Amino acid sequence: MTEQVTTAAEGGLRLLNRDAIKYIAMFTMLLNHIAHMFLLRGTMAYEILEDIGFFTAPVMCYFLVEGYMHTRSKVKYGLRLLVFALLSQMPFQLAFGQRGLNMIFTLFCCFLILVVMENVGSPLLRAGLCMLLTLLTVIGDWAVVAPVLTILLCHDWGDRQRMAGGFFAVYLIFSMLNVQNYMGGQKGDWTLYAVGHSALSGLGILAAGVAVLFLYNGERARRGKNFSKWFFYIFYPAHLLLLYIIKISLHNI
Repeated sequence: MTEQVTTAAEGGLRLLNRDAIKYIAMFTMLLNHIAHMFLLRGTMAYEILEDIGFFTAPVMCYFLVEGYMHTRSKVKYGLRLLVFALLSQMPFQLAFGQRGLNMIFTLFCCFLILVVMENVGSPLLRAGLCMLLTLLTVIGDWAVVAPVLTILLCHDWGDRQRMAGGFFAVYLIFSMLNVQNYMGGQKGDWTLYAVGHSALSGLGILAAGVAVLFLYNGERARRGKNFSKWFFYIFYPAHLLLLYIIKISLHNI
């Protein structure tokens, strides 16, 4: 990991600051979760909103790496992720009825990967610990894909062309893993529909790459910095809990 990096958006259109991109990511995540909680799987509305929501996690991975490199206290940064991962677990389980762990838990594992990449000198030990932390996310949201993107971004930080390649590589991995979700009948039925649909489902990842590598101006919003900082943490458990309450209320009508 290099200490000094060039702005990833250098040479791009630079239309969006960090907070604007994060607000967009929060909105797309909300659409994804609305689809999962209120819409019928397989309908066009469900598929569109779900796929739009795949924009969010790659954006969070990018800003996790950037935040790690610029934070004044890595310890406080990691503890903040851990605390909100714990606070988000119950709303996550209520909302989706899953026993797995939430996205902030996955981001915390990604944070630990960054710690390992920065501080472990032995290549073999570093690779082993990164693999272990990646496998740990199997029980979490955005399993494996988020850690792999984090590793690629960290390794290539500052080289926009290689970082773009990292986003594309993760898009391919995500799409291949997603093929089975769209298979019509038998387990090995790699139909044109399944392959095409899985390829379209990962476009949010490519859109995230465009946003942070070509549209991001490397700046934060000039006003409301503290509000934005805590909003992004609080929004995740809060919106899950609110959606759950709405869902329960609708069922009781």
